Amino acid sequence: MRSPLAENLFLHQAEQQEVAHKYQADSAGTSSWHIGESPDMRMRRVAARHGLSYSGRARQFQESDLDRFDLILAMDRNNYTELLRQARSDQQRKKIRLLREFDPLGGLRAEVPDPYYGGLEGFEETYQVVERSCRGLLDALEAGKV
Repeated sequence: MRSPLAENLFLHQAEQQEVAHKYQADSAGTSSWHIGESPDMRMRRVAARHGLSYSGRARQFQESDLDRFDLILAMDRNNYTELLRQARSDQQRKKIRLLREFDPLGGLRAEVPDPYYGGLEGFEETYQVVERSCRGLLDALEAGKV
């Protein structure tokens, strides 16, 4: 639920800044729990309140993604560790970062909260974190800092 939101928020923000043609984004989980499922309805509901509508189907991260993408962003340290475990070279490991590194209220070790077992207020908090993080990421990319 966090990574599809990040994918779609990032692309939406890039479109708003008229730089979407420069970027690709995709989301994938490190586990197989939700393969083929649509994004969580609660998160889509919160996103819709902010004017963002999205769909898609969950897929599992593949080792080939480490070659395919220039940057791999993890939502939390568990996923970060799993992605590092799958990396086969220093070059691939350098691509792996935590999304909240780009959140002005986050930091190098901050995680995107997982609202799955809570109420809608948790989904709203997660939305706000991901929105700030994606905005910071886009700003860093546009400034050539990433």
